[in-house]
Amino acid sequence: MKRQKLPKSERAELGVAVSSDIQKRMKRKKFESELRKLQVELVRLQTWAKETGARIIVVFEGRDTAGKGGVISRITQRVSPRVFRHIALPAPTEREKSQLYIQRYVAQFPAAGEIVLFDRSWYNRAGVERVMGFCTDDEYERFMRLVPSFEQEIVDNGIILLKYFLDVSRDEQRRRFADRIEDPMKHWKLSPMDTESVRRWWDYTLAYQDMLRTTDTPANPWFIVPSDDKRRARLNLIDHMLKQIPYKKIKVDLPKVPKAEPRPKGAEDGLPVAHIVPARY
Repeated sequence: MKRQKLPKSERAELGVAVSSDIQKRMKRKKFESELRKLQVELVRLQTWAKETGARIIVVFEGRDTAGKGGVISRITQRVSPRVFRHIALPAPTEREKSQLYIQRYVAQFPAAGEIVLFDRSWYNRAGVERVMGFCTDDEYERFMRLVPSFEQEIVDNGIILLKYFLDVSRDEQRRRFADRIEDPMKHWKLSPMDTESVRRWWDYTLAYQDMLRTTDTPANPWFIVPSDDKRRARLNLIDHMLKQIPYKKIKVDLPKVPKAEPRPKGAEDGLPVAHIVPARY
């Protein structure tokens, strides 16, 4: 698909996500090689978390199409879903709307030995809810005033909290939405709410600027991930995340493969089944 290009003057205004035209995108073979090394470390992190009872929260925010779900899927690809929990909450129910705003997120917080990955988080209030008018000005102001102290309480209780914002340039976002429209396997990613973000690019820009200015604190900083090159973004984020957590390699007592017991008298190979899936491939 041919990429859409914006004028240089407009591209310069888009911020950190604009990648250099000189830099080539990472090849798949190189990406998979580097990803494997990081996934080995993620398994070691998992073992350490289970052994020590560590509790970790990683928040993934960013523009639509920036690749939040993609990087989370690479993180969870080779680890246990009982340790790494991917949380992507739907729109709140009527009951949840009557609760404290933060309540449904706190319900997903980790117990000992768990790592929770929030695919969008309580920061919905500072992004989509503010831009689309799903919360009042008073609700938004209250959230922005209280969230730094809320996050301070999280870390004061011994939870490791990391916050990542995946940023993508305007022309790359348009290209990715066009790709989703053309690819049937990506249709489930499309919604009127998401595509509206293309039209409201600058509304979201201003909202995110306010969010980052107010909630980027020394104790709980935001880490921006330039994401026009998905492969580099995924590797950079995972590598950075691992370096923020003081995990150590834990020695694992691996089992040995035992010898099989001898076949009992009268036992036959195979299974007595009437229906077998056809070998079409």
